Amino acid sequence: MKLLNVGFGNMVAEGRIVAVIAPDSAPVKRMVQEARDGGHLVDATAGRRTRAVLIMDTGHVVLSAVQPETIAGRMQSET
Repeated sequence: MKLLNVGFGNMVAEGRIVAVIAPDSAPVKRMVQEARDGGHLVDATAGRRTRAVLIMDTGHVVLSAVQPETIAGRMQSET
């Protein structure tokens, strides 16, 4: 199992990531709110602005302060 750094020392299992998306659109904001209400939200932003939303195969939603492009680059460079 490979761990992926999503910022500020926070790691997620790389093989469990389904999507990495920007948090700007209304559907993504609704998804984040539903995850928060359902207890499936993991906030890994360390109090900073959310720049990427990671959707996990477990149904969890992870918020990251790192750009989606940066996360994608880390995923490609580690394979």
